[in-house]
Amino acid sequence: MLRKIVICLPLTVFLLIVSFVEAQQSTKITRVGYLANTPATTAVDIKPLRERLRELGYVEGQNLRIEYRYFGSNVERLPELVGELIRLNVELIAVVGNEAASAASKTTKAIPIVMISTSEAVRSGFVASLARPGGNVTGTTSMGGDVLGKRLELLSEIISKFTRAGFLWSPSSPTAADNLKETESIARSLKIDLTSLEAKDTADIDKVFQTAATKRVQGIVVDGSAFFTAHQKQLIALELKHRLPTMYPNPRFVDAGGLMTYALDRKEQYRHAAEIIDKVLKGIKPADIPVERPTKFEFIINLKAAKQIGLTIPPNVLARADRVIR
Repeated sequence: MLRKIVICLPLTVFLLIVSFVEAQQSTKITRVGYLANTPATTAVDIKPLRERLRELGYVEGQNLRIEYRYFGSNVERLPELVGELIRLNVELIAVVGNEAASAASKTTKAIPIVMISTSEAVRSGFVASLARPGGNVTGTTSMGGDVLGKRLELLSEIISKFTRAGFLWSPSSPTAADNLKETESIARSLKIDLTSLEAKDTADIDKVFQTAATKRVQGIVVDGSAFFTAHQKQLIALELKHRLPTMYPNPRFVDAGGLMTYALDRKEQYRHAAEIIDKVLKGIKPADIPVERPTKFEFIINLKAAKQIGLTIPPNVLARADRVIR
């Protein structure tokens, strides 16, 4: 009996090793590129995407590897970063924001691209239409009209005799000029005088707040841009210093101390993006996956900021907020 055990034991160990190796080799590692603004914003945003991917069977570190690349406010680096992801042979590139979507869609027509948190995808030229994207790009996108008018309306409800607004935008954003025109049109219909506040660099951000004060602007709407996200702290500090009520493009600014935001629900959008990523990885072409528009929006108010500014938020406006930071 002992002799049989001695003979069989090495064979058993060998078979176990072979089985283990085969199991390891059969677990395919899916490699996905993720191109975003900063590590800090990604740490918050990517949680719902990871959660939904896990529900769909993708676990980072086991059968999924995400290659992260960040460009901050330096949009000139984007083509280089897209090139790095291409050389890593990623199966798909998830892009956050219009700047990243623009660079990726211009750099590759072969690798599938899934947009997250973009706006005006058709007008920006990322896709042929929402229903039939027609190329290697799909994902989620919003329309300027979904939020621009509402942001001005909400400012008018919290600011007494609101007649002068500022629109802060950066030329680095592909949709900024169009958003400015649309906001100007909405402002005219609301009988609000709109001042264009253009910021190309950090020095300009200081200047535009001084300009706003000189022109007696009563409230500012900040356009969505990777540039402003990268300089979030500076914007909020200037808002509080000049006591100038500011409407931000997403909740991150308000969580960091800004006054308020009316924006799409980012958690919902990232979960939907995960579902689209899953479809692409399973072989469905981006051209055949309709681009989704957000259906849920968030109105968030920071009462701490309101107090620092010296602003009283009317009770009826507070009652409509999805979240109030006290």
